Amino acid sequence: MQSAWDRLRTLPLIVESYEFERRAMTLAHGFERVTTVVRLRGAGADGRGEDVSAYEGEDDTLHVTAPELPLTGEWTLESFSDRLAELDLWPIPPDYDAARRWRNWAFESAALDLALNQAGRPLHEAVGREPRPLRFVNSLGLGDPPTFDPIARRLDAHPGLRFKLDVTPAWTQELMDEVAATGAVEIVDFKGQYGLETGEVPELVAMYERAAATFPDALLEDAHDLPEVTRLLEPESRRISYDAPIATAADLDATPLAPRAVNIKPCRVGRLRPLLELYSVVEERGLVVYGGGMGELGVGRGQIQLLASLFHPDGPNDVAPGGYNLDTPAADLPDSPLPPDPAATGFRRSG
Repeated sequence: MQSAWDRLRTLPLIVESYEFERRAMTLAHGFERVTTVVRLRGAGADGRGEDVSAYEGEDDTLHVTAPELPLTGEWTLESFSDRLAELDLWPIPPDYDAARRWRNWAFESAALDLALNQAGRPLHEAVGREPRPLRFVNSLGLGDPPTFDPIARRLDAHPGLRFKLDVTPAWTQELMDEVAATGAVEIVDFKGQYGLETGEVPELVAMYERAAATFPDALLEDAHDLPEVTRLLEPESRRISYDAPIATAADLDATPLAPRAVNIKPCRVGRLRPLLELYSVVEERGLVVYGGGMGELGVGRGQIQLLASLFHPDGPNDVAPGGYNLDTPAADLPDSPLPPDPAATGFRRSG
C-alpha cells in the first residue's frame, strides 16, 4: 500500500498570511496553561496548529515575539516542510532544545490542515484509513504526599476510567495496594528519562520492586537508565514501554531495554514525515502503541486525538479531552472511548 506520507506530500499548499493567537485554560490547582495557536491562511481557507512550548513564562512565545517568517507562497506539503526545517522559529532561543520540535509541529500541523482544507478532503480520506473510536486513559500523579484521593474522586464520577499513573518512591506499599485493587491501572510511569534527580538509588530500586510486583499487568514506562533498574526489569520485557526517548524510528533501537510498547507524541517528533514513518515501523514490529499529549488545549488536542483514532485507537492513549482535571464538573467529563468525529475537511475534529 502507498505510504501515508506518499499520499500527503504532494498536496498543494497556498499560504497568503499567518497569525498567532494566545490560548489559555485554568487547570487543576489553579494552574494556568498557555499555548499559541498558529493560523495559516490562503485561497479562502485556513489551517491551524498549536504550539505547546510555553511552560515557564510567555516572553518567548509566538504570540508575544510575533516573528516575521518567509512562509507565504505556493508550496507542496513536502516543500513547505523542507522550508520550515531551514528556518529558525525562535527569535528568543528556547530553554530546551526539544521545544524546537514542538514549535515546528505547530506549523506542520497547521500546514497539513490548510492543505487538506484547500483540497476539500479530510485526513482519513487522504491517508486511506478509517477513524475508529478512541480509547483513552487519564494521566496523573497522586500529589505530594501521595494519596488515593485523586483516584477515588475520578472513579466516583467515571467508574470505568483507566489510568496512567506517575509513581514515586514516596508511594508506600499500602498505597500501591489500594490503587492496584481498583484494577484500573494500565501504565505506571517512572519519569526516568527526563534527566531529573533520581534521589537515593536503594529507595528508587525498592520503588521499582514494589511497582513491578503490585501492578503485574501494567506497562512500565520510562524506567531510569541505571544498571540496578535495568537488571530488575529485564524479566519484565513484555511490559517495557518508552515515551521521552522516542522521536524517530531509529530511537526504537537505542533504548536501554527493548520496548514492547511506545508512547508517541506528535509534537515530540516535530515533523509529519518522520511521524508517519514511526507509525509504520511500530506497526510492522507489532508493538503496542499509544499516543500522548503535551498540554494541548484546543485544536492541537483534537489533532492528536484524530491521529490516535487512525493509527492506534485501541491503545491506552494519553489524549483525554482538554480540561479533564479535578476542577471540571463530573457531568462535563466524557467517557472513553471517544468518537473520532473528524471534520468534513482538514486535519481537525469537528467539535
